[in-house]
Amino acid sequence: MNMPLPKDEKRYTYADYCTWDDGARWELIDGIPYAMTAPSTAHQRISSRIHGQLFNHLQGKPCEVFAAPFDVRLNADADDDTVVQPDLVVICDQSKIDDRGCKGAPDMVIEILSPSTEKYDMVEKFRQYLKAGVREYWLVDPGSKTATVFVLENGKQLIMSYGDTDVAPVHVLPGCEISLPDVFAV
Repeated sequence: MNMPLPKDEKRYTYADYCTWDDGARWELIDGIPYAMTAPSTAHQRISSRIHGQLFNHLQGKPCEVFAAPFDVRLNADADDDTVVQPDLVVICDQSKIDDRGCKGAPDMVIEILSPSTEKYDMVEKFRQYLKAGVREYWLVDPGSKTATVFVLENGKQLIMSYGDTDVAPVHVLPGCEISLPDVFAV
C-alpha cells in the first residue's frame, strides 16, 4: 500500500530520497514520501508481458522501455520534489536518461492497478503525470482485464478503453500495438 507520511511532516527532495537506505521503496509527490509495497505475482506477470511487447517493438529504435524500480523525476528542476517509480515507462529523448533514471516526463507511463494503489495511481499520480506533460498514460486493471489509455494530444486529453480481447495501439509509438489477450492470459 502506498502510505503517505502525515501532512505536517517535513517536505523532502530527491537529494533526501537518495540518502534513504532502509531497504524500502519510496515515491515522493510534492515532497511527501509514500511507502510502496512489493507487487503481486499477477501484477508482475502483466508487467512482464507488456514489457516484452514494448521491448520487441522498440528493437533498433531510439526509444527505450524501463520497468520498475526505475526513478522518474517528474520535475527535475530546482525543487526536484517528485520522484515516482511507474511500473513501466517509455522514453524517446535519450537526454532525459541518466545513471539514476529519467529526468523529466517520459513519453509513456504504464501503471498496473492493485486494490491498495488504485486511488493513488488514478488520482495523485495521474495529476502529476498530466502536470509534467506525459504524452500517454495507461492504467491497466487486472481485476476487470481492461486498459484505460489517456493520450495528451494538441493540449487535449483523449481517453480510450480497451478490454481483454482488444489489441490496443500505443499512440506515442506509431505501429506499436499491445495484445491485451496476451497480457491477460491466465
